[in-house]
Amino acid sequence: MSRSRRDVILELIRDHEVETQEQLVGLLVEEGFDVTQATVSRDIGRLGLNKISVGGGRQRYVLPERDNKYLEERYERIFASGFISMDQAGNILVIKTAPGMAGAVATALEAMHIPGVVGVIAGHDTIMAAIRSEEQMSAVMSRIRHIL
Repeated sequence: MSRSRRDVILELIRDHEVETQEQLVGLLVEEGFDVTQATVSRDIGRLGLNKISVGGGRQRYVLPERDNKYLEERYERIFASGFISMDQAGNILVIKTAPGMAGAVATALEAMHIPGVVGVIAGHDTIMAAIRSEEQMSAVMSRIRHIL
């Protein structure tokens, strides 16, 4: 059974620090695929690959967030960098952030997939997170304290 090009791309991203589409094209050619940069660009979009900073001004492609420890760490850093405080109001968790950071912190909170968090709404410096039940609130707040 032959491997699909997209399966090979996922393997290459896992096994190599692929920084550019051109580098990925080269690796695919080595694997026996006849591809262009345009084809690889479309595949990257369809696979939902992301780029993260790896230091020294360099970036690399990574797997979609559900499979990626690098993005989990990044979301936790974003969350911690904007977080100021949190308080409970029934099953609503109110999080205060640095001015202008609520959107980024809310996105990070959702991306971390903390059990019990049903959804979030962000303003300028305040987030309201609906928690499935008051009973789950302490676990959610403990997880957030652990991140911080």
